[in-house]
Amino acid sequence: MRRKLALTTRPRGEPTIALINIVFLMLIFFLIAGSIAPRPDRNIVLISLPEIATELPSDALIMLADGSLRHAGQTLSREAALALFAQADRVRLLPDRNAPADELVSLAQGLRMAGVSELVIVTERGLE
Repeated sequence: MRRKLALTTRPRGEPTIALINIVFLMLIFFLIAGSIAPRPDRNIVLISLPEIATELPSDALIMLADGSLRHAGQTLSREAALALFAQADRVRLLPDRNAPADELVSLAQGLRMAGVSELVIVTERGLE
């Protein structure tokens, strides 16, 4: 008795391993290609110009150390500041280093809720 051998085809599996390899290689490529710019040399001493008077931007909202707000030389209440800058495209907020953090966060949230499109909090950048 002879049996006929039938050719069975193996079901092709999904190419998931190949896909994982490609994604992994892309990840490695972007990690290497998109590296962050190197820090400046730590031995360099940058120029300091203390004799040059710098001026704060005239359109900035300033928060002082006690939490009070100033704009264009005038003291504002929180409500007046929110009304003044409502629906503004861009607001620059300059908080004092010792300003209360909870009031700063509350003011930033209030400005965003008032319709400010872009809120920029200006800080001092350190070298370290």
